[in-house]
Amino acid sequence: MNLFSPSFNYGEIIPAKFTCDGENVNPHLNIQDLPGNTQSLVLIMDDPDSPSGLFTHWVLYDIPITSEIMENSAPGKQGINDFGKLGYGGPCPGSGKHRYFFNLFALDCSLNLDPEMPREKVESAMKNHILLKTQLMGKYQR
Repeated sequence: MNLFSPSFNYGEIIPAKFTCDGENVNPHLNIQDLPGNTQSLVLIMDDPDSPSGLFTHWVLYDIPITSEIMENSAPGKQGINDFGKLGYGGPCPGSGKHRYFFNLFALDCSLNLDPEMPREKVESAMKNHILLKTQLMGKYQR
């Protein structure tokens, strides 16, 4: 299973358009080689370099089987991020260069959770249902 973006390569700088300094919309993501028995996808974007610890920027779950997530779109249900908001919150580091991980999980079921769940509830529901995980990492510094 692979996750990549036409907007930046793994380990490269995330364009400002996808950050709080730009349009603050999610980048286009391409998905390849899902396991054959995948029933749904979960995408969690986070920043492990935040001074407060792991900071969640996006929680997207019950994503139908797809080969792409378009720019500024949210197929599936969106959860609450650590900004306290629903949906995508782009990179916005206070200082220094931070890493941002787009973690994609292929699940053997749909979670059938209500919308607006926090990350912890989504992660709890997907335990024992993860077929594969992959990630895309980009960096950003203001």
